[in-house]
Amino acid sequence: MNIVPHVINGQHTPGQNKNHSDIINPATGERLNKVVLGTADDLDVAVAAAQAAFPAWADTPPLTRARILFRSRDLLEKHIEKFAAVITAEHGKTLSDAKGEIMRGLEVVEFATGVPELLKGEYTGQVSRGIDAWTMRQPLGIAAGITPFNFPVMVPLWMAPVALATGNCFILKPSERDPSASVLLADLF
Repeated sequence: MNIVPHVINGQHTPGQNKNHSDIINPATGERLNKVVLGTADDLDVAVAAAQAAFPAWADTPPLTRARILFRSRDLLEKHIEKFAAVITAEHGKTLSDAKGEIMRGLEVVEFATGVPELLKGEYTGQVSRGIDAWTMRQPLGIAAGITPFNFPVMVPLWMAPVALATGNCFILKPSERDPSASVLLADLF
């Protein structure tokens, strides 16, 4: 039985907790794998890694970030069968429903690739006597997503691509009931 790890700073890590949770195939009741349950210390390590990555990622031009997301979109589409199989095994969805979930998530990745246009600021002169107004869109830092078990790929893809496209780092806490798809996502990103 395999242990589904944390992925921090692009590396698989067993985490600091000795406690694990079984991952069960809901269609058969079979124990598939175990997942490491995170601790506060594990979260601190993830946050520190995101904080360390943030300055360079925030300084990456939006067009470069969009190109990276576009390549990740292609990789996700290339591996759709693998994602669908993992979702089916751990969640119990049919293969066609799992593929539909992934496709709905990919729509947000595609949307996020248009970020260079969306990040443009605005300027309005003389909104009042002697007052000009402008907006500047800048990365904020680290975003986090805690996702439910029922959409293990779609919901993370509703969050992470937009956060990443806008220059933020992202920490994902997937459901312990079906975490393997999130590890696959992290590996592809």
